Amino acid sequence: MVVATVPETSAPTRTRQRQAAELKERARSIYIANRALGHAMTGTELGEACGMKERWGRLRIEEVLAADAGQESASSPVPVDSSAQSAPPRHDTTPAVAEQSSLPPIVTPPSAAELSPASVEEAPAEEPAPVEQDPAPVAPERHDSGTIQVAPRKRPVVWPVLLLMLPATVAIWSGWVGLGHLAGFGPVQPLPGIVDGFEIDTSITLPIGMETYAGYALYVWLSGKATGRALTFARWSAITALVVGALGQVAYHVMVAAGLGAAPWWITAAVACLPVGVLGMGAALAHMVRAEPDLHSVPAVSDSNLEG
Repeated sequence: MVVATVPETSAPTRTRQRQAAELKERARSIYIANRALGHAMTGTELGEACGMKERWGRLRIEEVLAADAGQESASSPVPVDSSAQSAPPRHDTTPAVAEQSSLPPIVTPPSAAELSPASVEEAPAEEPAPVEQDPAPVAPERHDSGTIQVAPRKRPVVWPVLLLMLPATVAIWSGWVGLGHLAGFGPVQPLPGIVDGFEIDTSITLPIGMETYAGYALYVWLSGKATGRALTFARWSAITALVVGALGQVAYHVMVAAGLGAAPWWITAAVACLPVGVLGMGAALAHMVRAEPDLHSVPAVSDSNLEG
């Protein structure tokens, strides 16, 4: 006799499957909650809210719609055929022998001798073999506030970024300050007549403005907390800020290597517009982020709330 064995699923695989199921359940809850509030989310919005792609969000929406259709079909009354009710009862003409053959065999009760204490002690009871069961899936926790929270994952360390920041900050800062000097930036007195001795070098505004906005736009883009227009604007503006920063470094080193004492007029004009452009992009992105609805902490929707 050959016994087929089922390979056991490893613990990491079960953990990934459980986390995937929790994320799918969370996406369905987000879609149902927004639908109850009058907003029909698209696959792109639902996928971005959960850090996934548009096709993944569209599949979760189809699952919710399929479940709703199944509930409607189950609640609809089943039509009853009137001809079946009016039909006369049908008498079974099958021989009694056929009925007897389909009955289970008769089991005779044990005699009194078989049930004696001695016989019971001699026949030890067989213990059932232990059955190994998979651990039950952990459901998302529901707190008193009504929000659904998923167990946090262990994140990778980020301290190596500090080692990258130190040399990059020195190189980028010196490049922007040097380009500012070649483009007409330099020491000014911002408060003449008020504080005459107060002086500041305006070239430091270039690295502070450009690199701060690039880092903020990257955070909004990759953090998974923004959706819709804010996410799109953050993505493209972050890429633009990094490209402009790289071009600024290239322009400075090329002019220094060529021995130029001043930047050409078109480079000076472009560098002069950078503080204004950075201010506008930063203000626009901040307004978009604050205007976006918070899709990661939505109230749990029950059947009573949907019916009301």
